Amino acid sequence: MNRFENKPNRSGRMISGPNEENLLKWRRRNSYYYGWLDRIYKFVVRPNSRVLHIGCECGDLLAAVKPAYGVGVDASEEAIALAQKRFPHLNFIAADPQEFRLSEKFDYVLICNSLGDWKDIQQVLERIHPLTDDNTRIVITYYNYLWEWVLRLGSSLGIRKPRKHQNWLPPQDIANLLNLGNFDVIRTDSFVLLPKGIWLISALCNYVLSLLPVFRMFNMVNLVMARRSAQPKSDLDLSVSVIVPCRNERGNIEDAVKRIPDMGRETEIIFVDGSSTDGTADEIETQIKKHPERKIRLIHQGAGRGKGDAVRKGFAAAAGDVLVIQDADLTAPPEDLPKFFAALRDGKGEYINGSRLVYPMEKEAMRFLNLLANKFFGALFSWLLGQRFRDTLCGTKMIRKSDYEVIAANRSYFGDFDPFGDFDLIFGAVKQNLKVIEVPVRYRARTYGETNISRFRHGWLLLKMSWIAFKKIKWLGKES
Repeated sequence: MNRFENKPNRSGRMISGPNEENLLKWRRRNSYYYGWLDRIYKFVVRPNSRVLHIGCECGDLLAAVKPAYGVGVDASEEAIALAQKRFPHLNFIAADPQEFRLSEKFDYVLICNSLGDWKDIQQVLERIHPLTDDNTRIVITYYNYLWEWVLRLGSSLGIRKPRKHQNWLPPQDIANLLNLGNFDVIRTDSFVLLPKGIWLISALCNYVLSLLPVFRMFNMVNLVMARRSAQPKSDLDLSVSVIVPCRNERGNIEDAVKRIPDMGRETEIIFVDGSSTDGTADEIETQIKKHPERKIRLIHQGAGRGKGDAVRKGFAAAAGDVLVIQDADLTAPPEDLPKFFAALRDGKGEYINGSRLVYPMEKEAMRFLNLLANKFFGALFSWLLGQRFRDTLCGTKMIRKSDYEVIAANRSYFGDFDPFGDFDLIFGAVKQNLKVIEVPVRYRARTYGETNISRFRHGWLLLKMSWIAFKKIKWLGKES
């Protein structure tokens, strides 16, 4: 049963003929632009979710994201009656967004182009807050304020729907209003340099020019993603699984066991051995016997290859609420793991990524070409993903197991192509709208063994993965 304080409009009032045509004509007249909006929202909203759309008009966008349970709110009774007629499987409420009341939680709250119609945006956000939990995402698209006079002209010429009241807000003002409503911005992005479909010209503008630094300033659609401000948790609320992928790292195993700290309610260490030939597995077994006070396990990677496969097998076997990767070479010190745990526990972020490029490194810790490549890919991925990534290849990464399971369940969007495991997690975290935070670590030189990274072969693979991310994220899945 729906638990509405304002009951959905199910009066059976029919909207047909000229009135129906008038309500739908703006979307039909600007189908190219609305098609872009549908693609943006379908990218960020998981199908079969619980979705609330504030300012839903005739319900097209709410239906497009395919919710398992969808509720639309709009002040127009005619629009709500038509929406209910067209999409009877969804629920619609005729109510002023500044006054509506609901008594349930949603996975997503959508606000598409209606922000500027409200006289008190903060009041609407305060209405929304009780309908969210820690996993709810607020998705806002709004016009670039630089388009104000173009859109006003469009309304005057009958190309665009007339608006009686309009706020013109840059993303910074939207972020400030969200902060006042106790929401944190996760990421921002922009799309659509040309909102009309003109053969070849639209493709050039919206798939090429709109991605370039100067042109991006003039993109028409600004996207802002937010979540409710997180509340810190107690250490006793969370247990931790430390996954240590290893291949020919015998000399580092004892140090890893000694140096990995206890965190949270309980800490387990899971070594995943990739068919080592130097006795690594035997050393792990020795350490398990030597430290019965610690919860240590050994998993054999078997036929699988690569660090990515080892990480996935370790995550699948983990019992902790929080999952973290610790490279067996110990070049990123295990002593830094509590900083990652504190950032996640206190709600600073939901995907905690290590960065080796903040503090000075030990001599010989990273070869010069590797350093240049890391800086290049950090800048590239920051641009691709709309969140800051200074270091994409630091091995230390932390995430809640529940969030990882959502990433794993939706892995098919990008494909199973990552032998490292880093990008599978990074791409997945951004696709699932997790808040990313970087924690600096002091990178040190190896004291045992040799790196398994091939600079040129793996560098080429990184470029190919970047192209896949470009198509899936910047082009919203459109194939070239």
